[in-house]
Order: sequence, then structure tokens, then C-alpha cells
Amino acid sequence: MSNPQNLRYSKEHEWLSAAEDGVATVGITEHAANALGDVVFVELPAVGTAVTAGESCGELESTKSVSELYAPVSGEITEVNADVTEDPSLVNSEPFEGGWLFKVRITDEPGDLLSADEYTAFTAG
Repeated sequence: MSNPQNLRYSKEHEWLSAAEDGVATVGITEHAANALGDVVFVELPAVGTAVTAGESCGELESTKSVSELYAPVSGEITEVNADVTEDPSLVNSEPFEGGWLFKVRITDEPGDLLSADEYTAFTAG
């Protein structure tokens, strides 16, 4: 499992792209997708919703369990991935590409996001 070097990661297993014009893309990591099993339902925050770093902002339901989705940064949701709500399996098959979850205009970024190498070490336990 390879974590892209250009992303940053939360300890709740979300990834965050570099912001473009203040907007970053968020998804869950391959590690999280594998731990969840087959994702069958995705509940995402609505466009315009304010999210707070570290707080729940949605849910991922798999054949094994229901897991909270956490915001890695504070900000406002600017877009959600409709493809994922229609085909939740994208979260498993393309966690770093087509399986992205939402875009957020960042208002505050916590200092505890991990680099790819730090996240890899964190998940190695």
C-alpha cells in the first residue's frame, strides 16, 4: 500500500490534497478503505456546510460496519463527489482518485496532519 507523497493525512485516516485557491480535496486512505471492507453507502456533508477539523461530518457504511467521516480541516464544503454517492465502491477501488469525497474551502488547518511517511509509520502501528 502506497500513500501519495503529495497528500497530508489525519490520524482518523482521511487524506487532504494541497489547496488550490484555498480549496482542498478530502478522501479516506487506502488503509481505511481496506479496514472498512466493501463500502455500500456514503453520507457526505451538504455543499455550504461548515465543518470543523476533527469533528464528524458524514458516514461510510460497509458490509462490516458504519464509520464516521471526520473533517481533517475546518472550512466550508464547496463540492461533494456525486459519483461516490451513486457508486460507493469507488471508495475501495480508487481511494486516492475517483473515490474522493468532498472539497472544502479551508478556514483553519490543524498542525497535526501527517506527511505520507509519518502516516505510513502511524498505520504500521
